[in-house]
Amino acid sequence: MRVIGLMSGTSHDAIDAVAADIVQRADTLDVAIAGMLSRPYPATLRAQLLATLPPNTTDIGAVCRLDTAIGQEFAATAEAANNEFFDGTAELIASHGQTVFHWVAEGAALGTLQLGQPAWIAQRTGLAVVSDFRARDIAAGGQGAPLVGLFDLLWLNGRQGHTAGLNIGGIANVTVTGDHPSAFDTGPGNALIDAAVERLSAGTEFFDHDGTRAARGTVDDSLLKTLLAEPYYRKPSPKTTGKELFNAAYLERLPPIDPDDLVATLTALTAHTIADALATHSPTEVIASGGGTRNPTLLTMLRERLGHAKLRTSDELGLPSAAKEAAAFAVLGFLTVHGLDGTDPGCTGAREASVLGAITPGVNGFPRTERPSVAPRQLTVVGHGQA
Repeated sequence: MRVIGLMSGTSHDAIDAVAADIVQRADTLDVAIAGMLSRPYPATLRAQLLATLPPNTTDIGAVCRLDTAIGQEFAATAEAANNEFFDGTAELIASHGQTVFHWVAEGAALGTLQLGQPAWIAQRTGLAVVSDFRARDIAAGGQGAPLVGLFDLLWLNGRQGHTAGLNIGGIANVTVTGDHPSAFDTGPGNALIDAAVERLSAGTEFFDHDGTRAARGTVDDSLLKTLLAEPYYRKPSPKTTGKELFNAAYLERLPPIDPDDLVATLTALTAHTIADALATHSPTEVIASGGGTRNPTLLTMLRERLGHAKLRTSDELGLPSAAKEAAAFAVLGFLTVHGLDGTDPGCTGAREASVLGAITPGVNGFPRTERPSVAPRQLTVVGHGQA
């Protein structure tokens, strides 16, 4: 099945689209990545989106307008990816949408909201759309995140040693494989770094390009110790967080500090919290993806903190790091239309596994598929030299 996976993460900067040809053979999913593209949000739309996010307040009219505008941008991105990589022959769209709020209270996820009305995608492409992936897991008692957990378990199954998957987006999350798998958000990935750079540059920069600012700065050990006292880091998994906590306002409580030292310290915070979260699981290798892999200063700090665990990027295993999350949602969409569970309860904390999402019909209605006789137990990325 030819699937377009769509994703915009907690950096709120662009929509990523991955074209994936997915086939299940016995208990293995073969995923061939035909290509990927990334389309930045128009500046005005991004500004409107950021203005609705915590700690800002908003109104229901603004939410409605964003749901439409983001849906239209996702639709245009899906159409572009379908035309470029599948010559218009895609069969399904899987859209994560744009998270604007993840409601967590006393460690339990109670609700979640992703914008990007799927009807606009279905109308423009003519294809059925799977969307609203997270709500079903929350209804089953899970955290609703990180939903990349099942993808990681299938993809990393069979690797020697004890492997952890890591995604460093706005928020960083890990999946730990083994007899008792686990998946959870470790804390800020790029969120606080990006917020600091945007503030320090008066809005002319949105991230620490190549980790240059952090490399110039010096980590303030006293400030780092204060930041590490954040209660979230000591909560047991499964757990989730987001920009409801780690946002620009989080920086306002910090004392004055040299700009580059601030970025260096926040970069060290990300490295420390990821490594500390993984320490109790003792992985032998960590496979990283996401925007944070393009920050060499962060990766250097993380390698130093991980000790004996080998840090690699997903590119080394044949899966482009920028494509992983959108590819994961393409797979989740495939599972949904085939009636297969998209979660592992051990990863999300749900009472049971669930078939995820809602399906918006395309011009020909719903996809015509049959439920496979067995659920997949492994996933391979084909056509991209694996290690």
